[in-house]
Amino acid sequence: QVQLVESGGGLVQPGGSLRLSCAASGLTFSMYAMSWYRQAPGKQRELVASITRDGGTTNYADSVKGRFTVSRDNAKRTVYLQMNSLKQDDAAVYYCNARFLQLAYWGQGTQVTVSS
Repeated sequence: QVQLVESGGGLVQPGGSLRLSCAASGLTFSMYAMSWYRQAPGKQRELVASITRDGGTTNYADSVKGRFTVSRDNAKRTVYLQMNSLKQDDAAVYYCNARFLQLAYWGQGTQVTVSS
């Protein structure tokens, strides 16, 4: 049974930082490209960042470039999202996604709230 468990969300002030983690089990983690998505109330889910299987290539949404960093530790079967200089527009539920060919799995999400 595949499980993706996100953690690290919470309440942070504008300008603050959070580090999200997504721990995977039930799959061969190193074979999967990993991504972070987010969904704010009333909005569609959007891709925030992605990282290839070996961690060699990363991609970011324009809105988070220079502020967010995605990384992974294949030995720990975990992907991370370091979020700095957070803005109110970053508030959303953040989801972890694992993808390999036609296979795709989602975590349950972790809430990020940005408010003073």
